[in-house]
Amino acid sequence: MLRSMCKSKLHGAVVTEANIHYRGSIGIDTGLLEAADIMPFERVQIVNVNNGQRLETYVIAAEPGSGTICMNGGAARWAEVGDKLLIISYALMESREARTHSPKLVFVDEKNQIAELKLQADSEDE
Repeated sequence: MLRSMCKSKLHGAVVTEANIHYRGSIGIDTGLLEAADIMPFERVQIVNVNNGQRLETYVIAAEPGSGTICMNGGAARWAEVGDKLLIISYALMESREARTHSPKLVFVDEKNQIAELKLQADSEDE
């Protein structure tokens, strides 16, 4: 049996841009993608902490070090600049692997710069 497990999470990312005229997706600073082990075009679930809504889309890479979190297309109406997000990636795993898996947690500050890196096993508050 395959289980869908949290692979990684960007915690507290702040929306910096919203572009309704783009075809879709979320643009994320490449440095944040690398830290969270998320690839361009990978599917992610996004939780908007400000309004409680969730959506799924795919990722596009933004300039490294820019702190960019840009909602594109229809998602640009779903979040406002300044909203805080949780961006979660998932992976399919066999049960044996899932039992010992520790997701990467990337906590960012208000400028979307990495504040802390953790593995889920190390975190007591998650």
